[in-house]
Amino acid sequence: MATAITDAPVAEEKLVRGLGLLDSTMLVAGSMIGSGIFIVSSIIARQVGAPGWLLVVWIVTGLLTLTAALSYGELAAMMPKAGGQYVYLREAFSPLWGFLYGWTLFLVIQTGTIAAVAVGFARYTGVLVPWVSESNYIITPIRFGGYALSLSTAQLVGLALIGFLTFTNTRGLEVGKLIQNVFTTAKTGALFALIVLGIIIGLNSGAGAENFRDFWTVRGNLQEVGAGLTAAAAFGLFVGICVAQTNSLFSADAWNNITFTAGEVVNPRRNVPLSLALGTFLVIGLYLLANVAYLATLPFNAIQNAPSDRVASETANVIFPGAGATIMAIAIMISTFGCNNGLILAGARAYYAMAKDGLFFRRVGDLNKHRVPAWALAIQGIWAGALVLPRTVKTDAAGNVTGYGNLYGNLLDYVISAALIFYVLTIIGIFLLRKKQPNVERPYKAFGYPVVPALYIIGATVILVVLFVYQTATTWPGLIIVLTGVPVYFFWKFFGKKSTSA
Repeated sequence: MATAITDAPVAEEKLVRGLGLLDSTMLVAGSMIGSGIFIVSSIIARQVGAPGWLLVVWIVTGLLTLTAALSYGELAAMMPKAGGQYVYLREAFSPLWGFLYGWTLFLVIQTGTIAAVAVGFARYTGVLVPWVSESNYIITPIRFGGYALSLSTAQLVGLALIGFLTFTNTRGLEVGKLIQNVFTTAKTGALFALIVLGIIIGLNSGAGAENFRDFWTVRGNLQEVGAGLTAAAAFGLFVGICVAQTNSLFSADAWNNITFTAGEVVNPRRNVPLSLALGTFLVIGLYLLANVAYLATLPFNAIQNAPSDRVASETANVIFPGAGATIMAIAIMISTFGCNNGLILAGARAYYAMAKDGLFFRRVGDLNKHRVPAWALAIQGIWAGALVLPRTVKTDAAGNVTGYGNLYGNLLDYVISAALIFYVLTIIGIFLLRKKQPNVERPYKAFGYPVVPALYIIGATVILVVLFVYQTATTWPGLIIVLTGVPVYFFWKFFGKKSTSA
């Protein structure tokens, strides 16, 4: 990585437009599919309590994601520049709003997700190589009150993955897109195979027949979705569907990453909107079918109580008795590897755009000899790696340590609602820009405007209100994280220098 950073910046050169439609679609799909789809359905099943409502949660997620992606297409076609959503918020509202998004993206959203996916890769590596474990310590946890720092073999593997993919992406866009295309193809194929085999074997065995006979009855192990609220009551079910979106939307997130790389897409006014539509439609379709496969293969209580929430592994065990855990471990390792490559590749372009506006470290706005923002990649990698190391301390009533969590997990819980706020604001930006810039060329216009974008705003706002009322511990801290960017913005505004290099 050090070699890449010290390459002399090539200020007179531009970003390379090397991403075609297929590459862009692979980036959308590959960034979306990580490990969430293999795990979160177990959590959602406990939150909503019935097979039908499990699918409803994913249908709502699908509709919201597709609606947002089709709406973003208008902004992407209008402003095909590096930075994507940062640029859209800057133009629709003000540079402050663009910076707050970019700051939160760097501080937690992108880097925290990179850390989480890297450790997820390491956990499943541990299925194949037992030495890799979160409890096999190279440096045992050093406590600081309710937090600790440690270095386990799993954390070490996570750091190595972040370092490797950061380095390969500094070698040029061709390297990054090759990795993305290969691993996205492999993991979509693996997920498709799980779906087909799961449905066929499930239907033949009748293991999940009761799920479809008793589709809507709430039962089993129910999780509280608010103080004393569960899906057993009608209002609790409504709250549960909204709260469950934090899991399903997070699993389907990162579809917007292609907008960060718009400066490197061939014919971006056509290919960015089209790749948003194709990529999100592909992934949402696979996610819905994956849940049908789970329901066809496993009894509902087995979905709710899957060990460590690994519902896909339980499904694979039915398909391949005795070998399911190993097969799924390999599949998830492929999935998380490709997912992190997409996140690392795309995220750096947002900070690059911020630096060009004088709102981030100046060197982050430079390109290396391979015409990629190597400094942006490096700083992102360093911070994502730093988020791998802190742990949260779990204690019992007597104050004895019972285990360790991961700080990035808490941070991601906090900013999921904040990320949804930025999505809502960006789509409101479509309406504002139609008024502010009516004569700007719009090669693609938001699907179903104004009704469809308005429905997204309404639906997402309802979910946000429910989260802020019933999940206060994980929503209000997210706003504080966003607001830390206000003084930082004014610091950069007065002391930063806008770059004129490309």
